[in-house]
Amino acid sequence: MEAVGFIPSSQHLVQTNKTVTWASPSNIALVKYWGKYDPQIPANPSISFTLNHCNTKTSVTLVDQSMLSDTSTGAFSFEFSFEGAPKPDFHPKIASFFARVFDYLPFLKTYHLVINSENTFPHSSGIASSASAMAALSLCLLELSDEFPPNDQNVFSEAFYAKASFLARLGSGSAARSISGPLMQWGKTPGFKASQDLVAVPFNKVLAPIFKNFQDTILLVDKGEKVVSSTVGHGLMKDHPFAKARFQQAHDQLALLTEALVSGDMETFISVVESEALTLHAMMLTSSPYFILMKPGTLSIIEKIWNFRKNTALPVCFTLDAGANVHLLYPEMHKVQVLQFIENELVAYCQNGQYICDQVGSGSISHTVQP
Repeated sequence: MEAVGFIPSSQHLVQTNKTVTWASPSNIALVKYWGKYDPQIPANPSISFTLNHCNTKTSVTLVDQSMLSDTSTGAFSFEFSFEGAPKPDFHPKIASFFARVFDYLPFLKTYHLVINSENTFPHSSGIASSASAMAALSLCLLELSDEFPPNDQNVFSEAFYAKASFLARLGSGSAARSISGPLMQWGKTPGFKASQDLVAVPFNKVLAPIFKNFQDTILLVDKGEKVVSSTVGHGLMKDHPFAKARFQQAHDQLALLTEALVSGDMETFISVVESEALTLHAMMLTSSPYFILMKPGTLSIIEKIWNFRKNTALPVCFTLDAGANVHLLYPEMHKVQVLQFIENELVAYCQNGQYICDQVGSGSISHTVQP
């Protein structure tokens, strides 16, 4: 697969003043992606659970430049609102994304876009908000292009979702994994013949029953802005002294995790997932400059989870994204006991006592109103 294959062979007739809407989920990586090459190529493979409730809903309206009161621009432009309010702080990241995708969506260059977006979860708090946001935006843009029109049942093709993943990756690497679900793998690795660096692909093996409807309760230790962005963190892997060993470790861990996901081996699943979470933060602790995204409450929750698992023998484990919040993963059959554990022992470490109950989902959903 080559990037040139995503350049359309002809210009499609697009419909102006049409609004399309997509909701895309966040995802939580089990094997972590940390480190990349231009343009948005992962330095190591990753695999993630697609979430269900934590999503970004984005609407995009395509406006002909001649319809604007100020027609002097004569070129692409956009306006962006987040949760009902203009957000100029988001413009540089969005503009950078558009600059990367123009070759693949050439119709955009002469239009004005009105973009409205909202989250069901806190922005910039260690839940992958950039992933869900860029996935939703990419799906909207691709639907507007009319390059892959849906069939009579309004079902889009595999090619549509593959290109959406390709586009989303150019906005935020992990966004490639937020297009579909329930498990998405991204980055070439020997164990997955279909694996790609340019797009994420669905897990192509039969998932063990215990992982169906798997639960993810997100403990909101800190809902504030991260002190170091993921983009900066990825960049610090370029000269990291442990980068080579880490990248190889990710391949090895992915192979182990794949076997566990198929066999239902919870012991291996827990070992790999928790090791990956701690390794991710170990890379931050040992980069130059070094930094810490965990909070005291993060460590307290981890210790509580270990004690709970030891005392109850229930197969619960944690993972972390690039932030302080803790994702508590467990089979649906243990939901009652785990939620009681959260209320009794973990909620005290959550900011304002808040946590989000989520589970594995199937991917993005179109909310476009058909004419």
